[in-house]
Amino acid sequence: MSAPDSKTETVPAKETGPGTGSDAGHPEPPTDTVVALDGVTKRYGEVTALDGVSLSVRHGEFFGVLGPNGAGKTTLVEIVEGMREADSGTVRVFGQSPWPRDTALLARMGVQTQSSAFFARLTAGEHLRTVAALYGMGPEVATTALERVGLTEKENARIDHLSGGQRQRLAVATALLHEPELIFLDEPTAALDPEARRELWELLRSLRSEGRTIICTTHYLDEAEALCDRVAIIAGGRVVALDSPRNLIRALHAPTRLLVPAGRVTPEAALALDGVDRAGVEGGDLVLETTVPNRVLPVLGDLVDIDSVTVRTPTLEDAYLSLTGTGSEHHR
Repeated sequence: MSAPDSKTETVPAKETGPGTGSDAGHPEPPTDTVVALDGVTKRYGEVTALDGVSLSVRHGEFFGVLGPNGAGKTTLVEIVEGMREADSGTVRVFGQSPWPRDTALLARMGVQTQSSAFFARLTAGEHLRTVAALYGMGPEVATTALERVGLTEKENARIDHLSGGQRQRLAVATALLHEPELIFLDEPTAALDPEARRELWELLRSLRSEGRTIICTTHYLDEAEALCDRVAIIAGGRVVALDSPRNLIRALHAPTRLLVPAGRVTPEAALALDGVDRAGVEGGDLVLETTVPNRVLPVLGDLVDIDSVTVRTPTLEDAYLSLTGTGSEHHR
């Protein structure tokens, strides 16, 4: 894996772009700023939840917010949504302050939370039609919203009879009902099975392709790596890194790990291969670490069946663990 020219992209005070070309993994978004925070601080008594946070989110960008429990990410998102007031610093959403709450600004935002409130005794369709009426919209938008999240067959099912995953999708449908420009998603795929999770990924990608701006908190690091143009990693109330997932991974200079079933080759023989920096047995595998896998793999293939070799390149999880020192609440 090639090393970057510098590590400045992980310095908190320097906000970098989402990357370009194949390094970004996503098309570069427009540079129009939708959300801007400058020196935002929030305290609860003697606890500092946010400590001078500065960042911006661009129009059409899929922006991830990651961090351990208590890092300040929920407070950050709630301040941007206008649910809380910052103690100091400035916050702008579409060029306006979200606090005090402005109904005109709220109409441009859609919010999905893990504890979304429902009219529980209504059916899914009735709930959405009721919310649509509050926005001054016709009942037909409820049908479209249900289709978008794959809940058409549950239109006449009462909400209190839905599974946790189905309620999660209904929460997303509710957030999308009024076609908002800026969408906030809090753990949108929690409680979803793998197939439903991937389907929702495709929905979120389609929303981004429509030009909508998405701010998403997630505990699934593979999700952030797959969907986000950029991620802000929050720890201790500060932004410890802000960049594209690919650039954060490259900044690690982490080795590629080659896993070979134990017993096929000895650690000593593996270490003798040109380009292998470390070799040791972990569980049922011999693990080789190298920064030049393309050089090691051909010679390793002379010793073992190359089809038995598993290649593990660094991931956003590795970057996250390196930057926060914890990852127990996050999942691949």
